[in-house]
Amino acid sequence: MHQTFDAALEINLLHANQAGADHNREHFDEWGITCLNLMSSPGAGKTVLLEKTLAALKDQLKMAVIEGDMTTELDAERLRQYGVPVIAINTGRSCHLDSKMVAGGIHRFKEDYNPKEFDLLLVENVGNLVCPAEFEVGEHAKVALLSITEGEDKPLKYPIMFQEADCLIITKLDLAPYLEIDLQRLEANVRSMNPDVKIIALSAQTGEGLEEWLNWLKSQVNTPRFLNC
Repeated sequence: MHQTFDAALEINLLHANQAGADHNREHFDEWGITCLNLMSSPGAGKTVLLEKTLAALKDQLKMAVIEGDMTTELDAERLRQYGVPVIAINTGRSCHLDSKMVAGGIHRFKEDYNPKEFDLLLVENVGNLVCPAEFEVGEHAKVALLSITEGEDKPLKYPIMFQEADCLIITKLDLAPYLEIDLQRLEANVRSMNPDVKIIALSAQTGEGLEEWLNWLKSQVNTPRFLNC
């Protein structure tokens, strides 16, 4: 059976992107930097989670952020207040970061800093439950966020995001008493897509569950995976 033009084009785009992602990861491995790719729909809480993370770990880990948004540097400015390098990438009409965009961010990062002095690079992807999961950027692990306000069915309706995630963060846990949400069903739906994914439920507002997230994140930094280890 012949592939449609659109299907062939998508395969070629993904192949080219993967080659770029592998090249980015080679840089991260050479420098000893762990890279995490944070993905979610708009408003699920990626930026506020990063704020809490930077505040909690800035004295323990040397961190930097690549901040992806279609327009503006509003989120980037929020994160710069924590005294870490933040590289803003505006994607224009593109609904995700790709490996070429992140390579450009890496180049800008190298111009001003010594990458070998850093432990962790956090990539905040564009808010979208579909495309970011398909386009790797060179990350060592993918972190998906799902707000309880989005409902229990999202893992079934948008499976690729949850199948690809190494860690799933259920956010806005403090709102649970005000919603008709079955957290056990939500987790079961996630497990049906990805039985082995790490699931952490938390509230960035109250701090509930935040320590578990920070411990998981630090475990990723301490995982031996680098060429210079």
